[in-house]
Amino acid sequence: MKRVTGIGGIFFKAKDAPALQAWYKRHLGIDVQAWGGTAFTWTDGEGKPVAGTTVWSIAPAQGDQFAPSAATFMVNYRVEDLHALVKVLREEGCNVLEKIDDSEYGKFAWVIDPEGNKVELWQPPAGQ
Repeated sequence: MKRVTGIGGIFFKAKDAPALQAWYKRHLGIDVQAWGGTAFTWTDGEGKPVAGTTVWSIAPAQGDQFAPSAATFMVNYRVEDLHALVKVLREEGCNVLEKIDDSEYGKFAWVIDPEGNKVELWQPPAGQ
């Protein structure tokens, strides 16, 4: 069984999220949207779009979206079979959070690494 197949997103907190979003937009040309981030569409070597995106987002520091972790960041990793991976991680003694989300955006689960960082596991919908 494959475990992680790629990075689906990078999320981090900022003391002044709007100012930092504006900095990235102005100086690095990242197309920051009103929701605080952007989705980079994957392309092949010739620049043609292929299935898949990587989300990049800045959130306010006071948010609790990374709880129970106190970290200021969270990485979302793409996986092929979320339920199978969660089962294996639990068998291996990992701190896997109980909640599994299943939505139009795919399936999501979370595990806490040994340093206390919340890691998001994402099985994209078919075709993505």
